[in-house]
Amino acid sequence: MTKVLVATEKPFAEAAVEQIKKIFDNYGYQVFFLEKYTSQEQLINALLDIDALIVRSDKITPDIINAAKDLKIVVRAGAGYDNVNLEAATKNNVVVMNTPGQNSNAVAELAIGMMVYQARNHFNGKSGSELCCKTLGIHAYGNVGKLVSKIAKGFGMSVIAFDPFVDKASIEADGVKVVETIEELYGNCDYISLHIPANEHTTKSINYDLLSLMKDNTTLINTARKEVIDEDGMIRAMEENSGLSYVSDIAPVKCDIMIDKFGNRCFFTPKKMGAQTAEANINAGKAAANQIINFIEKEDVTFKVN
Repeated sequence: MTKVLVATEKPFAEAAVEQIKKIFDNYGYQVFFLEKYTSQEQLINALLDIDALIVRSDKITPDIINAAKDLKIVVRAGAGYDNVNLEAATKNNVVVMNTPGQNSNAVAELAIGMMVYQARNHFNGKSGSELCCKTLGIHAYGNVGKLVSKIAKGFGMSVIAFDPFVDKASIEADGVKVVETIEELYGNCDYISLHIPANEHTTKSINYDLLSLMKDNTTLINTARKEVIDEDGMIRAMEENSGLSYVSDIAPVKCDIMIDKFGNRCFFTPKKMGAQTAEANINAGKAAANQIINFIEKEDVTFKVN
């Protein structure tokens, strides 16, 4: 009998857990839940005879993968998968998948909400500004970027985008202007919504040289990963540009320094909130369960990332 472990330091919502159980029960799979665990050893012990693993933002290290001798597949319930060591997984013939698109609307709504929050001075009673007629730049036009664009246009914003990996015609079909360089994007917007993954090419790629191009009264919204920001470069750029603001869906390493220096020009959620909706929780959990079923039963590797 196939055994599946759902290992979540931050557990799925109860409704998502019930849906996951139902999917696996229909195929006669055994499913176990390890929730709110506090050590790598607990996870390793729970994986000793497990065939498939579902995680959220949990760190899946080489030690964990090496110890899970029966493991065949890991599914990260979400879009980003930098928390899973792909090299170790590949070496051990473990397939790694993500669930692209399942959290996209939740992240897009959060990005827009953070724009409104910053534009209205954190609702502190003082006069703010409106999003209408402002220009929004979208850095990476994937599932989330596309939805951010759609919502922003409903606010009356003009939208431009930079993404060399997406067909220009498909972006323009959404009524979005495409720019050819990242410098053009950062130099011509009132708001920039960041959606790039964290990898060896993007870590600290949002650096001083790029940030220094931003206009006065510009806000950078980061619902991607904190690692893509060069924090020293951000601090320097904000020191030089008194109208530059930074809001992020995860506190940066130098959070205290930034808040002390720049006050309400910064806002950081206490933990990553992009996927923290009931709908995203259920969608990602169900997708992860179905992908495991399809992989075990049909050798379907549609969402394989390693």
